[in-house]
Amino acid sequence: MENKPHEFPPQQMEQPGKEHKMNPEPEIIRDSYKGSDKLKDKVALITGGDSGIGRAVAVHYAREGADVAIVYLNEDKDAQDTKEMVEKEGRKCILIAGDVGEETFAKSAVKRTVEELGRLDILVNNAGEQHEQKDIRDITDEQLKRTFATNIFGMFYFVKAALDHLKEGSTIINTTSVTAYHGNKLLLDYSSTKGAILAFTRTLAQMVADKKIRVNGVAPGPIWTPLIPASFDEEHVKTFGQKTLLKRAGQPSEVAPAYVYLASEDSAFTIGEIMHINGGEMVTT
Repeated sequence: MENKPHEFPPQQMEQPGKEHKMNPEPEIIRDSYKGSDKLKDKVALITGGDSGIGRAVAVHYAREGADVAIVYLNEDKDAQDTKEMVEKEGRKCILIAGDVGEETFAKSAVKRTVEELGRLDILVNNAGEQHEQKDIRDITDEQLKRTFATNIFGMFYFVKAALDHLKEGSTIINTTSVTAYHGNKLLLDYSSTKGAILAFTRTLAQMVADKKIRVNGVAPGPIWTPLIPASFDEEHVKTFGQKTLLKRAGQPSEVAPAYVYLASEDSAFTIGEIMHINGGEMVTT
């Protein structure tokens, strides 16, 4: 059978994107995915957990037996939909709205997670934003600071707040990107933050290894999430993902199992590593 390039219906939306307005909506979890208590009675805090990869991670974690705290900006309907998906799996879910780029919010989000869910075992730093610009001169000071605040400063803030609660066997998982390795000429500031996350992950892993806390990351390639129609023009969205070997974009359901692996005992000897889920985009690690 010929491997024909997949196309999405042309669409655009304002940031932050809304998953319930996407056409088609992303696949969050496969019906065939069977949980096996890999994360039984663990508690996970996921930034950017309302939609896309974050939502898929939350639902997969719930199917594996974890309770979940979802941190998001202002996408209330998407967050509520995610909460319902988690609860459908028989697990607890709390929603915490705020700006991950503010340290006071990070502290309060971690505090609330521990107070309401009883503990914290897994921190997933996943929140991110990107803005297409063809010329570095068009990247305003406001955009530059906003992108770095969301994508990398927030990771510092949440890790700082979480470390008082994480114990031996706990895990931290950071979402970087394939752009950290080969860049993207339309996403200069975003790619720069993703490179910073790569270094942050590897260095933090060394810093907390003595505490028996494992730090790893995931570098997704082109994945169909609300960030895509909220970042690019209709023509880019239409052909999104066609440059992969599979000639299509990936789905959140195809990324989330990597986060399950890195959060579970299956990855007990994996530390400071980055998992590449990108449809065959060869990168040098």
